Amino acid sequence: MRKGRRNGGLWGMTDRFVYWLVLAFVSLIRLLPLGVCFLLGRGIGLGLWAVLPGYRRLARENIFAAYGGGKSKKEAAKLAREHFATLGANGLSSLKIPLLSQSKIKEIAPIEGLENIRNAVKAGRGVVLAINHIGNWELYAQLVFQVPEARFGTVYQALRNPLVDELINRDRRRLGVLTFDRKKGFNDAIALIREPGVLGVLVDQNAGDGGMWMPFFGRLSSTSTLAAKLALRTGADVVPVAIHTSGFAKWRVVVGTALPTGSTEELTCAINTKLESQIRESPADWFWVHNRWKTPSPNFLTVTQRRGTYLPPGLDPTSLRPFRIVVRSPNWLGDAVMSVRAARAFKLGRPDARLSVLAPAKLAAIWRSVPEVDEVLEIPSKASVFAVANMLRGKFEVAVLFPNSVRSALEAWLAGIPRVVGFPSRGRNLFLNQPIKLKKRERVTRPLHHNDRYWQIAAKCGAVEPAVPQQPRPFQKDGPPILAICPGAEYGPAKRWPAERFRKVMEIVSSKLDCQWKIFGAAGDRAVAEEICGGFPGHVENLAGRTSMEELIDGLSGSRALLTNDTGTMHLADLLGVPLVAVFGSTEPLLTGPRGANSITLRHHVECSPCFLRVCPLDFRCMKGTTPEAAASALMSLLDGPYRLIFPRPPLNTGGTTQ
Repeated sequence: MRKGRRNGGLWGMTDRFVYWLVLAFVSLIRLLPLGVCFLLGRGIGLGLWAVLPGYRRLARENIFAAYGGGKSKKEAAKLAREHFATLGANGLSSLKIPLLSQSKIKEIAPIEGLENIRNAVKAGRGVVLAINHIGNWELYAQLVFQVPEARFGTVYQALRNPLVDELINRDRRRLGVLTFDRKKGFNDAIALIREPGVLGVLVDQNAGDGGMWMPFFGRLSSTSTLAAKLALRTGADVVPVAIHTSGFAKWRVVVGTALPTGSTEELTCAINTKLESQIRESPADWFWVHNRWKTPSPNFLTVTQRRGTYLPPGLDPTSLRPFRIVVRSPNWLGDAVMSVRAARAFKLGRPDARLSVLAPAKLAAIWRSVPEVDEVLEIPSKASVFAVANMLRGKFEVAVLFPNSVRSALEAWLAGIPRVVGFPSRGRNLFLNQPIKLKKRERVTRPLHHNDRYWQIAAKCGAVEPAVPQQPRPFQKDGPPILAICPGAEYGPAKRWPAERFRKVMEIVSSKLDCQWKIFGAAGDRAVAEEICGGFPGHVENLAGRTSMEELIDGLSGSRALLTNDTGTMHLADLLGVPLVAVFGSTEPLLTGPRGANSITLRHHVECSPCFLRVCPLDFRCMKGTTPEAAASALMSLLDGPYRLIFPRPPLNTGGTTQ
């Protein structure tokens, strides 16, 4: 409907008004001498530099990033200013160029390397000119007069305003340049190359979702493969061309030698490499206000981009300028562990990714144990929103928020991170510029595990499941097996299986197996741990409240199996690949249960479960319904193997306790 309105009504009036304004401006500029156009253009460019801070910043950041350590921020700012002046001079001069005589064109813009086109045409090969936005690019149309034995054409993208589009292309067509709208296909362009003819294709623009990701100035950039594909399909040479500003209203057209052929990926990469050298020759000439390294949305993880990523053979991905991603960890141990799968995907989603995790200091050791995490930023206890924002400012391209809190979004927003990703929620939508919105078919009615909930964020950014799962830590194998118990639950007593039942399991298992026990937990679990192990005749070590996070990881990794409540320690053991038995009561295993292949969930489902209450208001029937015998049997089933045969033992003397 909108397309139809452009031909009449309000859209048609607007198009005609804009067309007459542009035509009047072009006609006025063409009355001026070329030198005046050049000088006036520099002034206009400097004026735009002064009044357009956004584009000024974009040019400065692009220059600084492209040159890496080769230019200081001050030098980048100076080059950005000169770029605006040069861009204005070239832009205004380009309006005058079509009216100049050929002798004048040869005087102000001599051509070097023209034989590279002529020789190809003479040999019966077409030519794909790799053209770009360096210098006064309207001079490309003047090449048509330099090789009269071949027809010239160019591929272009039509403007939304058809009248202005016709105005821009009119002079090119008058010179004899054929123009091919890329939206209408390439059959005519291919026919021109095969005559043989010469076809100009722009190669320096961001190609969006349709491009191939490859290095450009040491950074991954979406690159069009059109020039390479047309050349390979027609057997044409790819000849790079650049137009450099060489003085006051003077230019130099440089036609390079044909690039070596190969695959589409290799040839496109060679075009990028040549383009870099052309830009370095006269950096003020290139179009730095175009966001060549634009972060795609929403799939900024390039692994799922249509044309994928290509790195030249032998290139170390760590040599690329990193694409910096910070993931905000959940604050609870269990939630943090359940988000690890999604966090890993951000590192594996593109070869230049550098993954940082922002986490409370108490959880830092968890994230340091994840091999895909490059850096852990610890949030100090009681740190303010502004202190956390200062930790992040100027360091990242993307922030991924796993917590749903307003604070986590505000921290990223205050840090000025360009892309902030997370689930929308009341009060924080203002601070998100890539909210994770689920389609109706994706809003499942069944319970969704927290692990999968976090994965939805990664999937909406282009993540795919890693091909190789994370390898679990090896557990202790020498000597009697170490069995671990975690009887606490920070959430509240409704999640805690009674202490006497843990003790009973220890007695049952120890009567059948020579083993050692370790009890883990927080400082608040020390009393219940003492109740469990007090007077126990076997080997038991009460570590509740005595381990750091690093020591807890090591202790679990050395355990043969774990008996636990629904706790963060349960999730940590599951992450480490430790076999475990988890007793559930007030909570829902479908939401937060362990997912490892060697995990068993015990749950006595009653009419009031899951209630998700911290304290049971009734008779604790859900927890009491799980018997020690059932837990002991489940735990023993995880121990099938050498321990059953090597370490059998007679029943313990438990002081009269029935076995």
